[in-house]
Amino acid sequence: MFVDSHCHLDFPDLISREDALLANMAANGVGAALCISVKLEDFPRVRGLAERHANLWASVGVHPDNADVEEPDLARLIELADHPRVVAIGETGLDYYWQKDAPEWQRERFRVHIRAARETGKPLVIHTRSAAEDTVRLMREENAGEAGGVMHCFTERWEVAEAALELGFYISFSGIVTFRNAKELKEVARRVPLDRLLIETDSPYLAPVPHRGRTNEPAWVVHVAEEIARLRELPLAAIEQATTDNFFRLFHHAQRPA
Repeated sequence: MFVDSHCHLDFPDLISREDALLANMAANGVGAALCISVKLEDFPRVRGLAERHANLWASVGVHPDNADVEEPDLARLIELADHPRVVAIGETGLDYYWQKDAPEWQRERFRVHIRAARETGKPLVIHTRSAAEDTVRLMREENAGEAGGVMHCFTERWEVAEAALELGFYISFSGIVTFRNAKELKEVARRVPLDRLLIETDSPYLAPVPHRGRTNEPAWVVHVAEEIARLRELPLAAIEQATTDNFFRLFHHAQRPA
């Protein structure tokens, strides 16, 4: 069984095909997925997916790109995380690509999410773009390693992966690792310890080769696993086993489907 550790099935272009997406997952051996929250206004849809399907789970959080949305405080995040189908805090982190002025509100929001993860004992799902130095700095300052988590859709250099690994975090690769020009990322995928490796789609974005340019979906996480198996010269079954075991070790509130 493969697991898609990060997808956005509540987005309109996916939730409208909910039953078909679940059927495609089953047909491709993808037995579970984590549906990621990006703003509190839409969190009920994310949680609803996890409540309807035993092989889906939810996170709760506000994406660093989202400025004009309900701002989460610590008490609110803890309240919403207190649900058996919510297994993670995030998507959180820093993004200076879209927020080029590196706003302090974004850093403070990240700190709040880290504190919520430590308080609830639920791991973090971290996004970082053009902000790796500050992301790692805040993770250290807020003792994010106490909660643990994953650097999702990893695209940074090895030194950033190494810093996250030292804090006890996992590294997740998306369809980007299948792209021909992702040479540096492919090297990182070779080096991440097998027991800290996760795979994801980030659906509906970043469809892997051979579906690049199309609307992504969890069933295609298999292509990410295939590329990592090729890079590491391992059987696909070894990547399947490791990444699935890693998922349930990290997201320990999620019960492995029978």
